[in-house]
Amino acid sequence: MAQKPETILKDLKAGKYAPIYFLQGEESFYIDQIANYIENHALTLAEKGFNQTVIYGKEANMKQIMHHAKRFPMMAQRQVVIVKEAQEITDLRTESAKNLLTSYCQKPLPTTVLVFCHKHKKVDSRTKLAKTLAKTSVLVNTKKLYDNQLPAKVVEIFKEKNYKISAKASVIFAEHIGNNLSRLVNEADKLLLNLPEGTEITEAHIAEHVGISKEFNTFELQDAIGQKNILKVNQIVHFFAQNPKDHPVIPIIALLFGYFSKLLLMHHSADKSKPNLAKKLGVNPYFIDGYLRAGRNYPLSKVVQVISFLRRADLQSKGIQSNRKDDEILKELVFKILHA
Repeated sequence: MAQKPETILKDLKAGKYAPIYFLQGEESFYIDQIANYIENHALTLAEKGFNQTVIYGKEANMKQIMHHAKRFPMMAQRQVVIVKEAQEITDLRTESAKNLLTSYCQKPLPTTVLVFCHKHKKVDSRTKLAKTLAKTSVLVNTKKLYDNQLPAKVVEIFKEKNYKISAKASVIFAEHIGNNLSRLVNEADKLLLNLPEGTEITEAHIAEHVGISKEFNTFELQDAIGQKNILKVNQIVHFFAQNPKDHPVIPIIALLFGYFSKLLLMHHSADKSKPNLAKKLGVNPYFIDGYLRAGRNYPLSKVVQVISFLRRADLQSKGIQSNRKDDEILKELVFKILHA
């Protein structure tokens, strides 16, 4: 059964090492985090010379990997074998390679810590190998975070580093960086170089140190549309048009589609209490007043109409039945949202 990365890291920090780790999935951050911890902490510096082997999948086949795994440690409690980019193992998809690994998993060498970093994909769960890995290895299945999970993850990242971040700043930061966890952590580290420990990160900090405009960003566009603040919407759209490379239309359409989809859920919710709506919409309770206000500005029939506008704009942005520029598509879209 797959385990949570946090649980595995807790065990590793307590000195509990397993014979086999199979780390797989779309989100490489946790795969790297676990593998790096093992690489840096399982052996002392003196032990690593004879007992730590790092192999790259595209440079090895399964027989060679098994040869390393079956060796005994020299003057150490254990040896470590880390297979990076394991999805590129030259014969991984052959039955002979699968059988070799399956056989080893059923009776692993207890003095070896064998780590597979199988990124961007998973072993077919229907195969004998996958079922064996689930029973005999420390298995991790990583997934990309959904967009509505990102702000909470940003808060968690800063909290782990002994900083706080405001709800609004977490949304702006997440929307700017995207759902690449490694990039989120790296950008957070860069930001914190300039700020003393314990600082609460605000929109002003994001604007100053990350390079996101405090007034002209996708979050502010969404908020202005929700308020039906026509002047501010037009100012932001004009700013985006002057900086097209930094503000491509496809992510903006996706953001607005998510926003109006939440309004649709809100309208269909019988319980419109703030705690229930926060849970149902998957947003921080801080933002519920904004959604309630937008719900008054956009009744159910209007929300349905806006979603049809967004679908049409999405097709146009992808060159389907249209060769219009991004700024033209966005200007027409917001006009329809605000005035149709």
